[in-house]
Amino acid sequence: MTAFASLDAGRPRPHATYAKAFRALFWRDLLVWRQDAIMFLIKVLSQPVLLTFTFAFVLPKVGTGVGGSSAYATTLVPGLVAVAIANQGLTSVMMPLLMELTYKDIEDRALAPIPLWSVAVQKIISAGFQGLLSGAVVFPVVMVVHAKGQAPDVHVHNWPLFLAVLILSSMLAASCGLVCGTLLEIQKASTMIVLIVLPMTMFGCVYYSWSALHSIEWLQYAVLINPVVYMSEGMRASLTPQLGHMPIWAVLGVLALGVAAVGTFACHRFVRRIQS
Repeated sequence: MTAFASLDAGRPRPHATYAKAFRALFWRDLLVWRQDAIMFLIKVLSQPVLLTFTFAFVLPKVGTGVGGSSAYATTLVPGLVAVAIANQGLTSVMMPLLMELTYKDIEDRALAPIPLWSVAVQKIISAGFQGLLSGAVVFPVVMVVHAKGQAPDVHVHNWPLFLAVLILSSMLAASCGLVCGTLLEIQKASTMIVLIVLPMTMFGCVYYSWSALHSIEWLQYAVLINPVVYMSEGMRASLTPQLGHMPIWAVLGVLALGVAAVGTFACHRFVRRIQS
């Protein structure tokens, strides 16, 4: 934090003022989210519901043998929860920040009586909170969308692990979104979605477990650069421990280090971008 503090050396404020301003910014974001709650639900639920409906309802009915089984639905549910958190955490901070930077609407936040780095932290927490909400919404929905006799065998077997993965995944996704928002221009946002978000989803062990990639060894190691892999595998470790999953120590270690490293870099980038 000392590195961040040096960037705001000329803006000393009492700690009580810091806390009050931080809360005000957070509640402002929450109010904006509440006004757009219907679109939030549509955005969060559309992809998981369609995928679950296809793989757990349609395919069993038509008997293709691709997916369409209770075992596959069990594998799919944790991945869908993880990718919902990742997508919402990423986009809920990236897109508003790109708009604010493009149309110079960031000045009111920059003039808040708190250090600039703490404005970045507030954005990460706010987006992470939306990521948590998306996971909470998606989880029960994808559990009930399936054909008769194809219900996934998914339960919270380890609550401390489940909550830790939820929180760390949300914070890491939001941190990645803040980095993208400070590195990109708004004209390139759609390109970023195609080049980053889509591969992140397809190779994030959402539709299959990491251990299932053992037959494609080079790919099994290549996907380890993808943060969604650890989110999906952490969900599987807590929700479907009967299936193969990545070691818990590896999941929690990477997620925790990712939050610290990516979050720190995101805050630095945010401060530099505002001051430039």
